[in-house]
Amino acid sequence: MTLLITAGPTREPLDPVRYLSNQSSGKMGYAVAAAAAQEGLRVILISGPTNLDIPDGVDYIPVETAQEMYQAVQSWIGKCEIAIFAAAVADFRAANYAEQKIKKDPAQDTLTLELVKNVDILGSVRKDFGYTGLLVGFAAETENVLANARAKLLRKDCDLILANDVSNKEIGFNSDQNALHLITAEKEESLGQHSKEHLGKLIIQKCVKYREDQD
Repeated sequence: MTLLITAGPTREPLDPVRYLSNQSSGKMGYAVAAAAAQEGLRVILISGPTNLDIPDGVDYIPVETAQEMYQAVQSWIGKCEIAIFAAAVADFRAANYAEQKIKKDPAQDTLTLELVKNVDILGSVRKDFGYTGLLVGFAAETENVLANARAKLLRKDCDLILANDVSNKEIGFNSDQNALHLITAEKEESLGQHSKEHLGKLIIQKCVKYREDQD
């Protein structure tokens, strides 16, 4: 069985020295990838920039921008029975990239940036890529966690959504701990608060069982 896993943030350049990004460390996605590889599954890990060691036994595909991640997913997803989207993809990018460093104007106290929407990677998987395998998304929320996650499950046509409250600093982006709820069309299940390494193993067990039950 082959899994595609996305992880980490994306970086959307503004000029040669600046970019838009987010606080994702990539730890959760890498933990899932490591757990899958330890189970003997083939893992294609598409990752934005992180400071993490690449898990042993995975096929590692580094990307930087949302568009690069989109293209990598499009190229590889047809080879995978399970796809887990843990990356925190930037929703917007600069409308116009500055070829030279944007200089501070002493006469101005503000700077206005025009942003445009990035491609919706998870939302493209069923509709544009025609993917029919097990589709798993993550919902990093700061309020109404379960309701927002269930709405995402339906909107993106996922089989499973893993939801967490990133406003809780104990289990936020850079923590080694996380607390997840697994949501399907039929039910919601708390996976509890554990290390991301332990949760990675739980996620793989749940996904493999779900896939086997559907066959």
